Amino acid sequence: MLKFRTRLILSHLAVIVVILTSVGFAAYWMLSRAVYNQLDAALLVVAETEAAVLSSSPYRAIKLNDTLSGSDRLSFARIDRLIQVVDSEGKVLAQSANLGNTQLPVPANLSAMFANSETVFETLFSFGDEPVRMVSMPIDRLDTPVIVQVAGSLDDVHNVLNVASLLFVMMTLGLLTAVAGVGLSLTRKAFQAIENIVQRAQHINEANLNERLPHPGSRDEIGNLVDTLNEMLDRIERSFEVQRRFTADASHELRSPLSRLRTELEISLRRSRDPSEYHETLQSCMDEVERLTLIVEELLVLARMDAGLERGSTETVSLNAIVEATVKRMQSMAGKRDVQIIAEPMPQVVTNMAYGSVDLILTNLLDNAVKFSPPGGRVSVRLAVTENKAALSVCDNGPGIDQDEQQRIFERFYRGSVASTRHVAGAGLGLALSQAIACGHGGYIEMTNNDEGGSVFIFKFPLVR
Repeated sequence: MLKFRTRLILSHLAVIVVILTSVGFAAYWMLSRAVYNQLDAALLVVAETEAAVLSSSPYRAIKLNDTLSGSDRLSFARIDRLIQVVDSEGKVLAQSANLGNTQLPVPANLSAMFANSETVFETLFSFGDEPVRMVSMPIDRLDTPVIVQVAGSLDDVHNVLNVASLLFVMMTLGLLTAVAGVGLSLTRKAFQAIENIVQRAQHINEANLNERLPHPGSRDEIGNLVDTLNEMLDRIERSFEVQRRFTADASHELRSPLSRLRTELEISLRRSRDPSEYHETLQSCMDEVERLTLIVEELLVLARMDAGLERGSTETVSLNAIVEATVKRMQSMAGKRDVQIIAEPMPQVVTNMAYGSVDLILTNLLDNAVKFSPPGGRVSVRLAVTENKAALSVCDNGPGIDQDEQQRIFERFYRGSVASTRHVAGAGLGLALSQAIACGHGGYIEMTNNDEGGSVFIFKFPLVR
């Protein structure tokens, strides 16, 4: 298949050929009409002149003015016209000397011409050695109708048209050559820039995603294309970086409990122990297994959400019922940490989401709030309603989150400095999972610090009207 560059040039030339051909035919037709009209006008002038002479001298014998009188004045009058006068029966009454013994053909519809006083133009292709153009004009002379016929050669007309045709062909070929040359040069220049972009793009892979395509320096379509491709490379690089970091963090989070699990099992098998010691070791191993199971389940949910497979079937649910059930379930864990969870009075809110999704988001937010609240602390759950959105807030009175860490708390496996220094349990997936679920249902989670201390996580989502 032809290259796009070749197809573009050929298409361009085809359009130019069609345009020039159409213009050439139109110009040729107009020139032909103009030349023929000029000849017809010249013949008609001669015919009218002869008719005027015959009409002004009705008693004189018919005589044609086909020769110049012996005048000293300069005259450009044409004497190469063939002139003939015939009566109503087609009999020749007079003719110019240049006709010799030849007669101009008489029109077949003489009666119609005399009746309508119609002047007729016709072309004689087989008269003499050259094609001839003839005009026949009826006049009345002493109540005797006669026809004045004037003919002229079409040789000059055909010569003009032939020269014009040759000129049109030469101009068309010249224009095509010029247009083809200019088009080829411009196309080569434009596609050379594209080929440079393609060659550079072919050398960019996952190992050198930091490289970018060279910008041509112009703000035209090619410049916009390069900007768009570079922006796409930026997004791809960020995605690869997130994927690399995610893989590294996942490997680390899975390796740590597996290492601890293996170490405890190896220590337990070095010598015989009491049943209570075995029970303690097995309980510790069970805790590590549960932590591994939770991490794997959250990773699977995130992977399915990334693939668009975990949004869940939506339904019209009462947010008040979900808040009440989730707060009641979390009270036991909060009580062990001497933290109180309080659901403040809230309006009735109905939303179109999956029940399990809302429950998981609220559970993760409450779990974080309880873990980071000091003993005797308090976690508040509030609900505010605007015109078309609802905002579910979870507030704690813990240490809060530093400003420079707030932009990263929703990243996968990210754990803030407070979580690391206090050795708070968790893998850093809860907030990332909650944010992904919220975005999948048309909402989002944002975070801020309380003026009095602590953090506020706000889950905003659309209402059902």
